[in-house]
Amino acid sequence: MNFDLSDEQRMLKDSVDRLIADQYDFESRKRHAAQPDGWSRDIWGQFAEMGLLALPFSEEDGGFGGGPVETMIVMEAFGRGLVLEPYLSTVILCGNLLRLGGSPEQRAELIPQIAGGELLMAFAHGEAQARFDLADVAATARQEGDAWVLNGAKRYVVHGDCSDRLIVSARVSGGRRDRDGIALFLVDARAPGVSRRGYVMQNGMRAADVNLANVRVPAEALLGAAGKALPTIERVVDIATAAICTEAVGSMERATDITVEYLKVRKQFGVTIGSFQALQHRAVDMLVAVEQARSMAMFATMMADEEDSAERAKSISAAKVQIGKSAKFVGTQGVQLHGGIGVTEECQVGHYYRHLTVLEMLFGDTDHHLAALARAGGLVGAA
Repeated sequence: MNFDLSDEQRMLKDSVDRLIADQYDFESRKRHAAQPDGWSRDIWGQFAEMGLLALPFSEEDGGFGGGPVETMIVMEAFGRGLVLEPYLSTVILCGNLLRLGGSPEQRAELIPQIAGGELLMAFAHGEAQARFDLADVAATARQEGDAWVLNGAKRYVVHGDCSDRLIVSARVSGGRRDRDGIALFLVDARAPGVSRRGYVMQNGMRAADVNLANVRVPAEALLGAAGKALPTIERVVDIATAAICTEAVGSMERATDITVEYLKVRKQFGVTIGSFQALQHRAVDMLVAVEQARSMAMFATMMADEEDSAERAKSISAAKVQIGKSAKFVGTQGVQLHGGIGVTEECQVGHYYRHLTVLEMLFGDTDHHLAALARAGGLVGAA
């Protein structure tokens, strides 16, 4: 199998890497985080100018027709820079929900606004009782004439506090954990009955808890068929999980580089601590963990467009397990090799550790995906 990038993909990689190197050094990131939204609107505009916000959409919808490989390139660079902007929520999650579940009219209205950087969106799906079960939806939607009325509470909505529109999952029929009966709705984030409580996550990114109290939306706000949304949700979450796997690889790679640089300059007993063989071995183990994670992230990228949902889910779970294990190892080793300074705000490696911790939990932690993989019979089934 050919893993080489095409000329266009190399150009994309060079331009994104250059943007992150120029605009997302550690001090610049602090300034971005201090802005009212917790991220930079100017950087978001640069993403739009570079075409990054139009990347996954088809040319017919006004995009560039990029696929999982292009997403991998962008997200790995974002992981190295600890990018704060709402790319995951707007482009990857909501963008793919629109791409796979939206009507031509919905795509025509919303995708050009996303691509131009004018529209921010968030996927309001998770609920307090659901843990990582995508089918566990207690929020409800009932039809009243030509409108739908939504009620419920959504938790941990990434960048839900600054979004203009929400894509909300709600149950139109069935029991709380039934696979059938879930629908998706486009909701104005400032509509009557919508309340949001924003907060900062451990890695510095923003999220929100969203409450819906008799929120009325028109019939055309329904995204796809009523009651049949779960397969689309699962597919988009698999795509997003593959994306954050590559983001984690970028963060692990940068954390390892920072740690190795520190070992070369920090002195103890009159010599650099990088000359101690035991610490050299630990740095090599970090590199091995990064490369193991990279291999599985590439595998997840290749499987993100797999039509067979069972095979895709197994592959994504296997990748998430390895990413979670590698992230924990690289993060802890990076902090420990820095000593006490590793947990201070002034030290970069601690911020990478926090980010890796959040990514490990997002869309299911290591234990969740390991259990799912075991239930599925493993990545490679018995002969």
